[in-house]
Amino acid sequence: MKNHQEKIRNSLKKRHARERRFRLYGLLSVSVSILFLLLLLTDIVSKGLPAFTETRIKLDITLDPQQLGLGDHPDRDALFHANYSRLITETLKKMFPDAKTRKQRRDLKQLVSKSAAYDLRDAVLANPSLLGTTQSFWFLAKDDVDQYMKGRIDRTLPESQRRLKDYQLAWIDRLLAENRLEKRFNKTFFTASDSREPEQAGIRGAFVGSVLTLLVTLALSFPIGVLAAIYLEEFAPQNNRWVDLIEVNINNLAAVPSIVFGLLGLAVFIGFFGVPRSAPLAGGLVLTLMTLPTIIITSRAVIKAVPQSIREAALALGASKTQVAFGHVLPLALPGILTGTIIGMAQALGETAPLLLIGMVAFVADVPHGIFDPSTALPVQIFLWADSPERAFVERTSAAIIVLLTFLIAMNGLAVFMRKKYEKKW
Repeated sequence: MKNHQEKIRNSLKKRHARERRFRLYGLLSVSVSILFLLLLLTDIVSKGLPAFTETRIKLDITLDPQQLGLGDHPDRDALFHANYSRLITETLKKMFPDAKTRKQRRDLKQLVSKSAAYDLRDAVLANPSLLGTTQSFWFLAKDDVDQYMKGRIDRTLPESQRRLKDYQLAWIDRLLAENRLEKRFNKTFFTASDSREPEQAGIRGAFVGSVLTLLVTLALSFPIGVLAAIYLEEFAPQNNRWVDLIEVNINNLAAVPSIVFGLLGLAVFIGFFGVPRSAPLAGGLVLTLMTLPTIIITSRAVIKAVPQSIREAALALGASKTQVAFGHVLPLALPGILTGTIIGMAQALGETAPLLLIGMVAFVADVPHGIFDPSTALPVQIFLWADSPERAFVERTSAAIIVLLTFLIAMNGLAVFMRKKYEKKW
């Protein structure tokens, strides 16, 4: 008897020990996952935060009409086509007369971004009375100057191992001494589109493209997905092989790699129907195919959770099956359906592979104004910048990831909020 009780106690000890080890392994797994997530976020934030500041350089420009090649009474067209870059070059030469050789003068122009001439042109077009006067302007500095101001270029390295020459560093020191270099919040990152010049590159075009693409996706996937879920749950015949085949295929489509949808969109929407390539319409159609299974599956689960007694009560009062579905079941299931839709939209927002195949990887410098205009999207913009060799694009890649993660977290947070606020316990 004692031996039997001893065996039971030993068995319980082993069982409890296994349970403690299992809990320990689970806690260890969660801790390691959180650690890797924190390391990833720390790396992204540390690289991306400097991109939210930019370096500006102050130049005193004499707007001489003769140097601009203008007559006595220039019209707006003449002002638009004037040679403003010449004024900036001449101003830099006067500031740094020690730039004697052709290479030094070429490097001198590399202190200021190419956008300076366009900024100067816009200022003159907005106020032509500036002609003949000397004005101070703050222009974007070139990316190498910006990287130096952010501590990314080590001046203690030999000249051959850094992008800035010794005489360029001397010019920067003089500008700093004269308070002509200043770091500011990088509005360009949010107001400009993609550019070959890192200091001019921004996410506005990609952001607008993502919004337009998601609007197309939402406009198509939400009604189609919800109607399909209502039909399958409320109207489709039970134990029907065609209905079973549709259900199996919907579940399978939810697990199909996203790049397959890109191939389908390229072959069908662009190749067969002639949808404009690299347009938000094409991207929205492809993402609709990818998002539909998620919306249908989540909507069916929410509709099925509505108590059968509500349907029976409505039918008993004389409501038709359609009235029951759309007047009683759908309103009760709508909060959960919206939650699943938001999650599906968040998934679509982060997709890259299908958009690459339909041409949204193209370099697009203009902001799209409609769903038929050439466009790109935030994930694709990140992909393009990650492939660029300049150090400044590394910052912008991480900064764009921060913006994308912010929107994804906001969308998922909205889904959680709606579920908590409107969820009904049956």
